Amino acid sequence: MAHADDRYYVPHDSHWPIVGAAGLLFLMVGVSVWLNGGDTGFWVMMTGVAIMVFMLIGWFGEVIGESEGGLYNNQVDMSFRMGMFWFIFSEVMFFAAFFGALFYARNMAVPWLGGESNNFFTNLLLWEGYESTWPSNGPGNMGGEYEKMGPMGLPLINTAILLTSSITVTIAHHALLHSQRNLLKIFLAATFILGFIFVVLQAEEYVHAYQELNLKMTSGIYGSTFFMLTGFHGMHVTIGAIMLLIIWLRVMKGHFTATRHFAFEAAAWYWHFVDVVWVGLYVFVYWM
Repeated sequence: MAHADDRYYVPHDSHWPIVGAAGLLFLMVGVSVWLNGGDTGFWVMMTGVAIMVFMLIGWFGEVIGESEGGLYNNQVDMSFRMGMFWFIFSEVMFFAAFFGALFYARNMAVPWLGGESNNFFTNLLLWEGYESTWPSNGPGNMGGEYEKMGPMGLPLINTAILLTSSITVTIAHHALLHSQRNLLKIFLAATFILGFIFVVLQAEEYVHAYQELNLKMTSGIYGSTFFMLTGFHGMHVTIGAIMLLIIWLRVMKGHFTATRHFAFEAAAWYWHFVDVVWVGLYVFVYWM
């Protein structure tokens, strides 16, 4: 039986936060050791990943059980909504910092080094003869010659995939609101399948960049910003697709109703967010 709206459910003591902390410790130490050439770094990192997966399954499993058991009322629902709102806001600031780095490098740092405006002596004293161009691998031709990743081909296909997935998740949401369970299952499945296809094509794009364009993370400021922005976005798409897959599995078990389905809404919010970020990436990284 659901709690009355004037009562607020306070969860019991949980061991999951300390498990997650241990997982993050193993993960970060493993990544650091691995990137610095340590032999055991990869396996320490994978141990951290395994602990984090175990924690997420256990912790979210408890939350799902509490929700399906009727322990959450409207106040708890509102707290979840506020939490998801601030989480997405933090993600917006996360990508704003990355886009800001791209803007600064492209419109300020590179022109300054090239001596534009009143920065003649910057060019003369730091890198005489350096010409301001974009994309740039910086003074000293860092990373060697490479080709820019254009907007056609795989990037355009991935744009169409994400925009289509934004439509399918919206259709799934409307189907849930109208209790059309079969339509919900079909379009929600289509959404996370499109998400995983995007990730596969993004990996193929990276192979193309490294092997055919000689575009790498070491290719100066352009290579760094390209892989930083697209890589972190790809990670978010992967997380979003996994979230939608879990929501679909819950739908298959009969979870959610037309009036109580915030977990679905949270995943949909997140998915629309990564779609919007990709549009910005496509314009400012691939086109411009």
